[in-house]
This record gives sequence, structure tokens and C-alpha cells, in this order.
Amino acid sequence: MIIDTLNNASKYYSLHPSFAKAFEYINQNDLANLADGVSEISEGLKVIANTANGKTKEASLAKFECHDKNIDIQLCVKGLETMAWKPREKCVIPNGDYNPEKDVRFFSDAPDMFFQLTDGQFAIFFPEDVHAPMIGEGEIKKVVIKVKI
Repeated sequence: MIIDTLNNASKYYSLHPSFAKAFEYINQNDLANLADGVSEISEGLKVIANTANGKTKEASLAKFECHDKNIDIQLCVKGLETMAWKPREKCVIPNGDYNPEKDVRFFSDAPDMFFQLTDGQFAIFFPEDVHAPMIGEGEIKKVVIKVKI
């Protein structure tokens, strides 16, 4: 997992061939006014924009998730978002089976840590990062870029 601000995004371009294009999309679009929904940026890159009220820790942790075929770049556009995290290697309580259509696997383990993102901060979750987003109060606007591995 990586946590940082958009000012430092270029430091991570070398980690995946599509990261530069993903952050280019972030920098060239008015994300505050991006309509909620899913759209394709290019082959292997899609963006999910979402505006919603934050969830309780319990509600978010009910879907403590990780992905096998995608990396998530999760950017807080507006608000204060708390996220939970735990390394996948320490998760031992599966919550259902892997869903290949949605590329998601859930766990019922307790997280190792919580952290907060606010405007212009992002987290990158690799397949080994189990995470629970959207914890908070009030409205949170976020963008998730799915990077195909």
C-alpha cells in the first residue's frame, strides 16, 4: 500500500506501465464535477466516481476487500475519508468466495490500522492489500482508478 498526495504521484509512475496514464487522467479532469459512475479511460484502466455519505466502520468492514486482477488508486476528491487496511497474508477469515466477475474477495478479519485521506490525497492498494473504504461522516467524493494487472 502507498499513501501520498497528488503532488508526489510521479514518484510512482515506474511501479506499473499504466500509472502515468492514470495520474494524467486525474490531473487533466475536473474531478470535483465528475459525474458518478464508471467509465473506461483506456484498455486496462477504468475510473469509478462516487459521491456518498460516509459509512460506519462496521458497515465498511462488512466488505473488507482485496482484488486479484486489479490495483486500486483511490483518491479523495472532497471530504474526509477513513480507510481500514491489513496485509492479505495476515487475513485468515474469508467472507465468501472470490467473485471473478467483480474481481473481489472479502475477509472478516479485523484491520491492523485505520488512516485518513482528505482532498488530493490517495492510496494505492495492490492485491496484497485488504482494505475497507468510505468510513466517515458527511459527504465524501472519491475517484477509484482500476489498473489491470
